[in-house]
Order: sequence, then structure tokens, then C-alpha cells
Amino acid sequence: MTKKKFISPKIDYAFKKIFGSDQSEDILISFLNAIVYNGESVISSLTIVNPYNPGQVETLKDSYLDIRAVLNSGELVLIEMQVARVAAFHKRVTYNLCKAYANQLASGDYYLEITPVIAVTITDFILFTESPKCIHHFVLKDKESSSEYPEHELQLIFVELPRFVKKLPELKTLAEKWIYFMTQAQDLDEIPESLAEVTAIEKALTIANQANLTPAEAEEVSRRAMQLRDEIGRIKYATEEASKEARAEGRQEGRQEGLQEGLQEGRQEGRITEARALVLRLLNQRFPGKTAELNPLVEGLSLSAIEELTESIFELNNWENLLTLLAEIDQ
Repeated sequence: MTKKKFISPKIDYAFKKIFGSDQSEDILISFLNAIVYNGESVISSLTIVNPYNPGQVETLKDSYLDIRAVLNSGELVLIEMQVARVAAFHKRVTYNLCKAYANQLASGDYYLEITPVIAVTITDFILFTESPKCIHHFVLKDKESSSEYPEHELQLIFVELPRFVKKLPELKTLAEKWIYFMTQAQDLDEIPESLAEVTAIEKALTIANQANLTPAEAEEVSRRAMQLRDEIGRIKYATEEASKEARAEGRQEGRQEGLQEGLQEGRQEGRITEARALVLRLLNQRFPGKTAELNPLVEGLSLSAIEELTESIFELNNWENLLTLLAEIDQ
């Protein structure tokens, strides 16, 4: 039997293709029932807002790991995959949740027309260090009694993938099978029987099968998987070298003067300049036509600020997000 090779659902292109395309409705229903409703069939139908068309490969370069769906109950669900920790991440998730809630109401509308919003955030890093759970479900509660707010208008759900360590024979719940799919799909060479029992997961793996990708899609998957590693790797190298220079300067402080000190400072500044240039190049790609505004924003960034911006650069959804992040970094 020919072995299969699956693309990782954690790659933005694959995530959109599997969960956010025209053919993904039943997949997303199963996934959300598993994660939000503990495997109960609460969601019977949904509509994916602005579904991603897998045939339009190049249009994805300006969209990120964000999928929106309206449930049959009227609730709006935001689904996001976050592969790297970014600055002010908690604030960004909360902001997006509240913004989606508030934006439902236009001038003259009634509050009764607002529907609840659920934010499902999947992280490939540990976010809540004090809890060993893989899934965290937050609603509004009374601070003293812990009684819940009568209406679940806002819900925050986080899935921490690194917390999940169960092996294939240990999978029992629908949520466990979906999380296993998220973490292990790229390492499978066939569709396991226990996963194939869930029609939606079998379909998700079929979509993720590289053999079913067009040459253009396969190339895009490879390109986008390498892009984040390469660009962040180059910036991290520049900032790490600058940090080494700074530490070396600290060890030599008081023992070297004159020309040696000048050379040391020059090398450090050169590394920082290189890092700034790389960040500026990435921002110009992310925000074309904004070069004149970007130059002064990046020019004065410190080494620590460059490092924070580097971690967030591929997750910025718009120009306002960038300005907000830079303001927070500058504080």
C-alpha cells in the first residue's frame, strides 16, 4: 500500500483549506462540537463567512489564520490558529472578541439584535502555565461566588496543542481525536482506523493529503511553511548576535577603552541596524505602499523592541494592529 503524506494543519494555508473552504462545513461543525460543546451535537449547521477558495492560491498571502462562522443558533464563532507567541497576545484575542461583538450593532439597531460571540484560539505554545489542561473555556463569572453571568455573550476558548500527549490507542473523546489530528497529521502515513470512524476527520485528512493538492497548492504549502522559519530565523540571528555583543561589552566594561570600545559599540550597532533592516523589509511586504510611514517607526526601535516586533510580525491583521503593537512596545 502506498504511504500517504499529509500537510500540517498548523500551516496557515492548510488550516484555511481544511477548516475554512466551501467544502469544510461538516468538518468545522464536528470540530466546534468537540471543542466548544464537549462532543455533543449542539451545532447542526453553520455558515462560513467569506470562505477561502482553495483554487485561489495567491489570494491567501494577505490573509491569516482566522476563520469566522455563523452557527445555526445565530452565534458568531472566531477560529484562530496561533503558531508562535506574540506580544500582548491576551489583549489581541480579547480585543478581537469584543470588536466582533460590538460591530454587530449599527446606528439605530436594537441591542436584542446582538448575538453571542465565541473565540476559539488554538495555540502551538503554552499559554496558561499554572494549569495542565489542554482546553480552557472562559465565560463571565462573579468574582466572589463564581456564579456565571446569565447570558453567555462572550466566550473565550483556548486549545494548547503542546499540552496534548496522548497516543493514538489512548484517544477516546471527539475532542481528543481532533487535537490529535491537529498535532500529528503531518507524521501519519495512512488514515488510522480510529480517526476514520469520525467522518469529518477522515474528510479533513483527505483534504490534507498532499496527493490531492494541485502542483500550485503543494508549492504554496511548502513556500509558506518555509517563509516563517526563514524570515524569523534571519531576524533572530541578527538580534541574538546583537545580544552577544551587548553581553561581551558588559564583560569588557572597565577593562577596555578607546578604539576597542568604539569597535565593540560599532559591531553591536551594526547588528541592530541589520535587524531593523530585516524587520522593515518584512513590514514593507506586509503593508505595501506604507514605506514612508514605516521608516520612522522602525528607525528608533531598540533591540528588545525589534525582538518583540519580530514575534508578532506575521500575525498583524491590519495597519491599526501594527500601530497599537508599536505603542505597547514603546511603553
